[in-house]
Amino acid sequence: MPSPDRPRPDARVRDDDGRGARARTWLLLLAAVVSEVTASLSLKAALDAPAFYAVVAVGYVGAFALLAVVLARGMALGVAYGAWGALGVASTALLSAAVFDEPLTPVMGAGLALIVAGVLTIELGSQAARRRTETAR
Repeated sequence: MPSPDRPRPDARVRDDDGRGARARTWLLLLAAVVSEVTASLSLKAALDAPAFYAVVAVGYVGAFALLAVVLARGMALGVAYGAWGALGVASTALLSAAVFDEPLTPVMGAGLALIVAGVLTIELGSQAARRRTETAR
């Protein structure tokens, strides 16, 4: 029988600050972005090949389901939705230029850089707020 002073050998080891859990939540958010971008690109493809509408439906349902899981895991709505939307817009613009030969001008590139900077700013602000809340407890 294990000693009460020591954890059982089969006990799960977890970071005290939850970094592993936060990383998994961000990976789920990234999966939601990939699902949404796949659906958006498939919507354009479905104009020529209607079978892609099935990918559109599955992709959007999957994106919202994954976003709901991310929110249930505790990510702030502003951070989750902001990152999901912004990364989705940026990824769709870049991939539609590559896949569908749509234009991507320097001005559009600057706009995409601003989107990424905005998402990073929101996440940094969220981390600072979380630290203040944890310190106040």
